[in-house]
Amino acid sequence: MLPKLTLVLGGAASGKSAFAERLVLDSGLAPVYLATAQAWDEEMRGKIARHRNARGAGWLTHEAPLDLAPALTAARPDQAVLLDCATLWLTNQMLADHDLAAQETALLAALDACAAPVVVVSNEIGMSVVPENALARRFRQAQGELNQRLAAQAPLVVAVMAGLPLVLKGTLPGCRA
Repeated sequence: MLPKLTLVLGGAASGKSAFAERLVLDSGLAPVYLATAQAWDEEMRGKIARHRNARGAGWLTHEAPLDLAPALTAARPDQAVLLDCATLWLTNQMLADHDLAAQETALLAALDACAAPVVVVSNEIGMSVVPENALARRFRQAQGELNQRLAAQAPLVVAVMAGLPLVLKGTLPGCRA
């Protein structure tokens, strides 16, 4: 059984989304996908299409690049929600020049109020070199702080590297992962 909130962290192409999808599917609940990506170019359109095809049929998908609260509020206890991903959501917030602290507080409140268990995918970007420009450093700092806030609220936190899960907090539910 999935806890109320699960955070799945990893680097780019680490297998974190596939692992998170398995957690949701193995829960036996109706899968809901909250997509935060925006298709700004052909490469991103292709990536979104590949992810959609890999998930297959059976997922209820909500496009929510900025405002996740309505979809989280609408989720039912017989559903499991996959929010993929917090990193793109944060990017969208920064590009829209929103108040990050207020947006994060609202997101954490919506996650807490959600009737369904939620699995949040997020990138761990703090293990790389220090970015050379101020915007990238600001983003790295904001991403790290968001991940810490999510991890503090989540009963289950898993890092994924090379497709393999490493439990950082809590206990994995019985799954095929």
